[in-house]
Amino acid sequence: MADVKVEVLPGPFLQLGEAPHWDGDSQSLYYVCILSSTLHRYDWQEGKTYSATLEGSTYASFVIPVKGRRGEFVVGSGTRLLLVSWDGRAATATVARVLTDLGPEAADHRFNDGKVDGEGRLYAGTMLAEDSRNHFEMDDGKLYRFDAGRGQMMPLKSKVHISNGMTWSARTGRFYYIDSFAFDIKAYTVDADGNLADETVLIKLKDDEAATEFIADGMTSDAEGNLYVAVFAGSKIIKINPESAKIVQEIALPVAQVTSVAFGGPNLDVLFATTAAKELSVPQEPPAGAVLKITGLTAPGTPMHELVL
Repeated sequence: MADVKVEVLPGPFLQLGEAPHWDGDSQSLYYVCILSSTLHRYDWQEGKTYSATLEGSTYASFVIPVKGRRGEFVVGSGTRLLLVSWDGRAATATVARVLTDLGPEAADHRFNDGKVDGEGRLYAGTMLAEDSRNHFEMDDGKLYRFDAGRGQMMPLKSKVHISNGMTWSARTGRFYYIDSFAFDIKAYTVDADGNLADETVLIKLKDDEAATEFIADGMTSDAEGNLYVAVFAGSKIIKINPESAKIVQEIALPVAQVTSVAFGGPNLDVLFATTAAKELSVPQEPPAGAVLKITGLTAPGTPMHELVL
């Protein structure tokens, strides 16, 4: 196995960096800071990061390019799903229109992680917002699929604590999902319409009798179908073989609060990890909040997908 190397990308140290998305067309890594409602783009060729404030928003939970519409993105912001215009360089990104809103019944919630499947369908989940009571503990969130034709979020799963990592494995053909405070990774089959069925627990990440040591956050997969899971408050990424349901590798990182992961680079052989500098229980020292570049892994990733509108 090659030696794994971890480097810090140039760019701001964010309170809650999240949702890395590699765009092959522009050779760029897009990501967000949820709490400052900012969008970020790391330009691979320039080795430089550009940042923009999203006008008229409190949160920016994920940013995903829209297929065939250069400079347009879908962004989860509070209870709204936004179509956003940004040239990837300007200091401000603008809201073109609201694609849908979860409505007043979800007013104390916000979108968290979101990802697009190979058919161009967006899956996104919610959690109680930071200013809500016990927002880490309440199981009041949901997982949705966006129906672009209807302009509606279609609920797929309820009683979710913190909707987080999602990925599709080339090895098993299944969809994998993380609700952080369920302390496991669940697996599903997906029908032709994008609906989920046959829920099973792939792996438990906490012994029922043990104290919590880490929390699963964002997730991706490589070309061999292995899962890579960001471990919040755990200073690591874990690699899971979904056939054996075993952790086969742990990648140590110089940051405790690892939030999400995505493969990128010209050959899709770089694993990027977003992190958080926000103090939850203890102060977080630099490079907390940076994006980390991880090389020396055994398999590349697969291309990420754009939203089809």
